[in-house]
Amino acid sequence: MSPDLQRTHVTVLMGGTSAEREVSLKSGAAVANALTLEGVQVTRIDTAVPNWHQDLPSDTFVFNLLHGAGGEDGHVQGLLETLGVAYSGSGVLGSALSMDKVKTKQVWKSLDLPTPAFEIIDEHSDLAAVIARLNSVFVKPISEGSSVGMAVASDAESLGVALIHAQKSGVPVMAEQFVRGDEYTVAILRGRSLPPIKITPESAFYDYQAKYVSGTTRFECPAPLSVDETQALQALAYAAFVASGAEVWGRVDMIRGADGWQLLEVNTVPGMTEHSLVPKAAEAAELRFIDLLDEIYLGSRELRYVA
Repeated sequence: MSPDLQRTHVTVLMGGTSAEREVSLKSGAAVANALTLEGVQVTRIDTAVPNWHQDLPSDTFVFNLLHGAGGEDGHVQGLLETLGVAYSGSGVLGSALSMDKVKTKQVWKSLDLPTPAFEIIDEHSDLAAVIARLNSVFVKPISEGSSVGMAVASDAESLGVALIHAQKSGVPVMAEQFVRGDEYTVAILRGRSLPPIKITPESAFYDYQAKYVSGTTRFECPAPLSVDETQALQALAYAAFVASGAEVWGRVDMIRGADGWQLLEVNTVPGMTEHSLVPKAAEAAELRFIDLLDEIYLGSRELRYVA
């Protein structure tokens, strides 16, 4: 661990009020515990507490482990910048853009980066026509993470049910063309792509249950790809990450269908729990968990928006 991090006071933000609160608490605890074991002075703050920002110590560095709305969408980043507090990861723009799956896909399409076709849907949509255009679809709230509110639909009736479920998130909903194939993810850390991970869930797709609960999902890291395939996947992931405005660290999810790689989304505050993928990729790159945290810290301090 770098001497700079060793002598820095760190505040870990966790919890919050999003649908990913429980995962955030676990991620925050993992990071706080690891830093504490290395002798770093750590303050833990659950941002579900009113006026939590008033408890921020002076001259602290914030490790942001808030997943989902409020923590991953530019809100907390904007607050911390207003307060003049240094923090980890992407800034306001990259966080806000990456959190919005539709705007991210629009940017990718403008750069000819491959991503499945999609449409915004609501209660006024002709759902039968949507199915006719896209065939089977993934139904997704456009700004929720960890597969919250997602479902697969193959006809107008199931699409209607999935839409009602997804609308409970309170954000717009999209239908994304279903691509049958193998799922992969690539972690990005300080300008480089870490070894890709192949994800094989026991369920139909990599949903919340498969990510955080079941323990039966199979992860292969490094993914069983040739050298050329690995390099191509890493290059695509990095291009997608940069295009979304993301910075320092994160994760790019994609699927390999009959027509090749298709980009799905960028996560700017990925999970850091025992089930999480960025620590797995870091381990494959011979980085200990504390080394991963050190790299995030150093990369974040280098950015112009941190004090």
